[in-house]
Amino acid sequence: MPIEALKAQLPAYARDIALNLKALAGESVLSDQAKWGCFLASACAAGEPETLKAITIAAREAGLSEPAIEAAKTAAAIMAMNNVYFRALHQMDDPEYRALPSRLRMNRLTHPGVEPVDYELWCVAVSAINGCAACLDSHQAELRRRGVAAVQIQAALRIAAVVHAVARVLAVELADRPQFSGL
Repeated sequence: MPIEALKAQLPAYARDIALNLKALAGESVLSDQAKWGCFLASACAAGEPETLKAITIAAREAGLSEPAIEAAKTAAAIMAMNNVYFRALHQMDDPEYRALPSRLRMNRLTHPGVEPVDYELWCVAVSAINGCAACLDSHQAELRRRGVAAVQIQAALRIAAVVHAVARVLAVELADRPQFSGL
């Protein structure tokens, strides 16, 4: 299983991360599509190749459909753009910018190609990784409006946190290898 292989790549100092990864792969508070879409969107947002490869394989093995895989990648892509823009507006003191239309194309937010709740969960996960409070507030409010329980939103956040940590640890380990040190 790719998650076990990914877990095995984590060094001893990341044991808690490895245990959390395994636990979240077995998480049952989300549907399989919602869960594996969160994993995949988070891996795309984290951007570390080994993490992304392993999670893509795991998602496919878990039955995530090709349209759902594309939608998870789309969530990561759209939120990469939106998180920068809306985080900047949120941080700026001048409210005039918030009153302007964004003039950014983001049609996939309203037509994601999967169940809207799943897509919103994936947007929450990516927004957590990218640190956009405005997008987190907006997407979690939409999820709550649609009747999604706090524990389900928390599961998406936990997946995002652990996938991000896995990616960071693997990036550190890659940089620490002798062939990359150059020193």
